Amino acid sequence: MIGNAFKIIQYLYNQSKDKLFVIKEYKKKRNNKQNSRYWKLLSELSLKTKIGIEELHFDMLKNYSQRYELLSPVPDIRGIEYYEKKSKIRRDDGKEYYVFHVYTPSHELRTDEFAVLLNGLIHECEQQGIDARSPEEIERDRKLYGI
Repeated sequence: MIGNAFKIIQYLYNQSKDKLFVIKEYKKKRNNKQNSRYWKLLSELSLKTKIGIEELHFDMLKNYSQRYELLSPVPDIRGIEYYEKKSKIRRDDGKEYYVFHVYTPSHELRTDEFAVLLNGLIHECEQQGIDARSPEEIERDRKLYGI
């Protein structure tokens, strides 16, 4: 359910008192327009640099996405798509743990987080001489400069 505090309180009031609920703030996910532009530019960068699109995507996530660290007693983690094993540490209790950097997949990023990823990609494209302007920016420049 998505709603303001008043609607959620009304809904919860009518639920069974034995149920447990998790409430978190709703954050809008990245939109289709951002996603389309991202993958179009990533494809162009892949062609220009001769680096596979999945490898480039992972590089973009490493450089511009949300990251957190995870400690694991085993040297491999399952069910997480984008991660790197960084080091091995020994805690005060004598147990050893592997340190992983885990990167948030692009489909889980909020609109503002995805904008950081897209802007990073735009910068990378510009460094390679790729025109990274959006269709709206191209049209605006055409009208402005009579191109």
